[in-house]
Amino acid sequence: MKHLGKISVVLALSMSLASCFDKNSPNYQYMPNMYESVGYETYEGVDNGLFPQGTEALLPAENTVPRGYLPYKFENTLEGKDLARLEPSPLDSLDREANLAKGKELYDIYCAICHGPKGKGQGTLVKREKILGVPSYDDVARNITVGSTYHTIYYGLNSMGSYAAQLANEEEMWQVSEYVMKLKEDLTK
Repeated sequence: MKHLGKISVVLALSMSLASCFDKNSPNYQYMPNMYESVGYETYEGVDNGLFPQGTEALLPAENTVPRGYLPYKFENTLEGKDLARLEPSPLDSLDREANLAKGKELYDIYCAICHGPKGKGQGTLVKREKILGVPSYDDVARNITVGSTYHTIYYGLNSMGSYAAQLANEEEMWQVSEYVMKLKEDLTK
């Protein structure tokens, strides 16, 4: 009997609390901005005194360079490509085999789909006629060097876009460039 009385009190109390709750008008909110945020437009000026012109994406200071990045010294012009043609690879020649192995790995991922695994210009996309006009590395008229290959990877050439964003850093671009030169040697033998 005692338990029945306790159960009935708890049941009556829970029913009275549930009857006061209304889903359409919740109780007082202590921090309403946490529940219903104020909608701001991106980069719009906010009247909080901090950014009166707006919170636009600020440009970096002039003549600054992002950490871990060195600007390429040749422009994306024909003259820049001719100057880059004379540029030697800065990679350590003592570690040539490791550089070529990493270059092959990256080449197989990013380049072989168009240029082919041996550099003959017969990659999967060319064979399926998705893209046309991919040159072979042994084409004498192209006269490619390690510097011009790096320039092409950095800026792109004709219908080939830049691959500087796909490769993590300059070292990887030079490794791929050296591997392309190895493929060129293999094709001309």
